[in-house]
Amino acid sequence: MDVEAGPTRKARSFPLYRTLPGFLRDPLEEVLRIARTADGEVVRLDLGASRPFLVTHPDHVQQVLRRESDNFLRIGTFWQPLHGLFGDGIMSEGEPWERSKRVLQPVFTARNVNSATDRMAEAINDVVARFDGPAREGRPLPVLPEMSRIVNETVIRVLFGGKITQAEADRLIPAMEEVAVNIAYRFLLPFVPHAVPLPGDRAFRRGVQVMDETLYALVERFRNHPGEGHDIFTALCQARLAEGGDLDDTWVRDNLLAMFATSTETTTVALSWLWPLLAENPPVEARLREEIDRVVGGEPVRPSHLGDLVYVKQVIQELLRLYPVGWIFPRQATRHTVVGGVPIKPGQTVLISPFLTHRLPSVWADPLRFDPDRFAPEQARRHHRYAYFPFGGGPHQCIGRHVFNVEAQLILTAVMSRYHVRVSLPERPDARIGATLRPKVDFTMTLEPAGDDS
Repeated sequence: MDVEAGPTRKARSFPLYRTLPGFLRDPLEEVLRIARTADGEVVRLDLGASRPFLVTHPDHVQQVLRRESDNFLRIGTFWQPLHGLFGDGIMSEGEPWERSKRVLQPVFTARNVNSATDRMAEAINDVVARFDGPAREGRPLPVLPEMSRIVNETVIRVLFGGKITQAEADRLIPAMEEVAVNIAYRFLLPFVPHAVPLPGDRAFRRGVQVMDETLYALVERFRNHPGEGHDIFTALCQARLAEGGDLDDTWVRDNLLAMFATSTETTTVALSWLWPLLAENPPVEARLREEIDRVVGGEPVRPSHLGDLVYVKQVIQELLRLYPVGWIFPRQATRHTVVGGVPIKPGQTVLISPFLTHRLPSVWADPLRFDPDRFAPEQARRHHRYAYFPFGGGPHQCIGRHVFNVEAQLILTAVMSRYHVRVSLPERPDARIGATLRPKVDFTMTLEPAGDDS
């Protein structure tokens, strides 16, 4: 038992009758208001069917995600929708998670990621080059679907190597979109029994069915002869053969689906927020363009450019501060402890949110301002380790974080080295709560060839 020294206290509560109007009007803004009011204090939310604790102070986040990670597990009501989708693989707990992590971790070593960056850069340059037509025509493009197209085609090459056909990829991508959009109600209302239909249920099941059919067909085709390669699919199939009968097709499917979902949806959403932020901050965009023009010029972006794209990296880091890839991490205590002076009993849930911690004025100065210089080398060292945790922390920290960072930097650089981006947006869109924080409204971008003087 890891109990903090000193007196304990009862958590301050935010009763439903006071918060309900705000939750009905804008749930994300209401939870932000509560977090700002609490200002790092552990508090309790009344959500009707559940009363979780909200933990936002970096010290307390570190306790839950790292120091007591064996106490606070990814189980309970809030994990039901995700467990129902991802099963017993890398997104689970206990022995299934440990085994999946043991298999997948070597795929995400810096060496393997570096070897994959050539494939990533090639895929990104190929997809981005298709914007030349719309750019010449001045045709507006929907931002989120276009970011999704770049990300999906890139991830499919890294995830499956050359083992997936174009027809299979063309089925997976829209099916994943259906799953990502339509899981939102189940994620927001995890207490509602599945016997009670919610909006999006039918489309969600349809998307999962298509993904299952496609992934199981791939496993069937390569089950006994996975071949070589550093892609994730090959690693899973090879592990299945090495482990004998202990790992079945469902285990491969669960891990493939988890890696595909977390590699595509999160990256797509994060990059969709980038363009409005740059449009609102012309000095940042100008400095970014100067660096990209100086380092890359008019040639396709290559992995060898990344070491000199220092400001590009800072922009991506600051993007993830405002719009982290995972916005909330529920955990359930398995034994008694104390966090921030508040006793936590076994079976009680705590909610950790990088989105909220990253926006606390007591943690970050002027937190809503988009300022990549927060991550300049001389500044970054001043931050608390858990003031910034867009990929979680502790043993469950996202193992694909290096892939995300490289992919995001390559995509940003590839787009801006070829085009000037003009976003059609009267004001920055609000975020919609779901498994990820998608923009509430659709918006478009118009591309102009970078060689133009306009």
